[in-house]
Amino acid sequence: MTDQRPTHRATGTGPGRLLVAVYGILALAATARGVYQVSTKLDEAPVAYLLSLASGVVYVVATFALATDRRRLAWVTVGIETVGVLVVGTLSLVDVGEFPDQTVWSGFGRGYGYVPLVLPFLGLWWLWTTGRTRTDGEAPEAAQHLG
Repeated sequence: MTDQRPTHRATGTGPGRLLVAVYGILALAATARGVYQVSTKLDEAPVAYLLSLASGVVYVVATFALATDRRRLAWVTVGIETVGVLVVGTLSLVDVGEFPDQTVWSGFGRGYGYVPLVLPFLGLWWLWTTGRTRTDGEAPEAAQHLG
């Protein structure tokens, strides 16, 4: 008899490893940039530099959550990231006075090749895809359609 408990695919496996790697790289870049900016020139653009540091922290936590399959934490951090890049991206184009220097999310991540804009949507898609429950012993949905 097979175990009938619902299960899901771990977020840090398969293609999720690449997603975790990209999150990790962005986490290092954003955090290093934020720490440098806050520690050396906070008075020049406090909003922008504190947002850079905050985005770095969000990426660090999202990387950890995705790598270790902490799904609830991943949903929250990737959600914050999604809102952050959309709000800061919009404000940085509308109210340039608050953003005299770039943040990770300025211009929707223009300085990072728009990766900050695309990444949260990939993260949300991956969380949704891997969270679909199936019963142990049951073939994954894609494999069922092949047979």
